[in-house]
Amino acid sequence: MKLKENDNIPNSEFFIMEDGNPIKKNTLTFFKNKKAVLFGLPGAYTSVCSAKHLPGYVDNYEKYMAKGIDLIVCISVNDPFVMDAWGKNHSVGNKIIMMADPLLEFTKLIGADIDKSARGLGIRSNRYSMLIDDLKVIKLQEEVDAGSCEISAAQNFLILV
Repeated sequence: MKLKENDNIPNSEFFIMEDGNPIKKNTLTFFKNKKAVLFGLPGAYTSVCSAKHLPGYVDNYEKYMAKGIDLIVCISVNDPFVMDAWGKNHSVGNKIIMMADPLLEFTKLIGADIDKSARGLGIRSNRYSMLIDDLKVIKLQEEVDAGSCEISAAQNFLILV
């Protein structure tokens, strides 16, 4: 990953669903003056993402809020409708913002893009978790293997926040 701790997050666009519609947002506006945890993963409905990564952040939501986190955001290289449906499927409610990066804009800018074509997924995101404070990356944990969810898992990343 080319993004490192103490870097600012790049200027990029992404989508979230609002009132049933995909709305384009800008990273610099969205994360400005916010303390956020952003976790990226290969894909909605994939095995490790669905069994461990997303549910871990849902389960640890209150612990993150107690540490002064304003937002927890899940980003994946999926369209906003898929991210919204997956979030509903996991009962994220207002706990996790489901962010879509369907064009890999943010993912490529931070250097998290990986080729999973051999598994039928195409270009996706590696698995990572980062703490952002007013656009600056404070902590960043990237998995060596996107199929693993250890250092980026919610309960393990919580220790660093």
